[in-house]
Amino acid sequence: MAINTRACVSEFIGTYALVFFGSLAIAHATSLLQVAFAHGLIIAVMVYSFGHVSGAHLNPAVTIPMIYRKQIDTQNGIAYIVSQLTAGVIAAITHALILPSSITGNNLGSNLPGAGVTDTTVLIVEIILTFFLVLVIFNTAVNKKATQGWHGFAIGMIIVIDILAGGPLTGASMNPARSFGPAIISYLYGVPGALQSHHLYWIAPIIGGLIAAATAKIINED
Repeated sequence: MAINTRACVSEFIGTYALVFFGSLAIAHATSLLQVAFAHGLIIAVMVYSFGHVSGAHLNPAVTIPMIYRKQIDTQNGIAYIVSQLTAGVIAAITHALILPSSITGNNLGSNLPGAGVTDTTVLIVEIILTFFLVLVIFNTAVNKKATQGWHGFAIGMIIVIDILAGGPLTGASMNPARSFGPAIISYLYGVPGALQSHHLYWIAPIIGGLIAAATAKIINED
């Protein structure tokens, strides 16, 4: 099966928007509420903009469960993930060029454990946050029985809720592409601790997403 280039471009643009606007908002925000709504709103907008083209995964922790549930073939799924990760890196580079002070000021909006938060806590919290994100996606955007037209709003709002609840603990990534770009560019600029616990921001969202996909299959009997 040929790779869907238009879908990959859509995934790149949507993920770029998430990482760029989300991480840049962190540099200016004076409250967690601002950060939460910046991420939630941009995701909602991108879902409505690109959902009909690529499904608007914008997240390897969404694409991998979609592969598992056969909502996308493996070849295109891998192409999606490459597009998402590339977009995250390019967005972080753009952020660094526009606002160099953000490199050392907040690691370009990287997702990092809060003060005193253990790796175990990061793992558990990110699994739970991503579980609810991906469950909402399967039960609104994927499930044909769901009320049409509200999926983008629902997905954006669960991200707002996840960040409000988990942001102070883990940065509430739920998305390896969101974490990877700012972390790797901060690391390349020599920021100490830029990759702190970074592997958990891959492992936990993928686990949470796969559990959600399996749960949605059981709940919806599809």
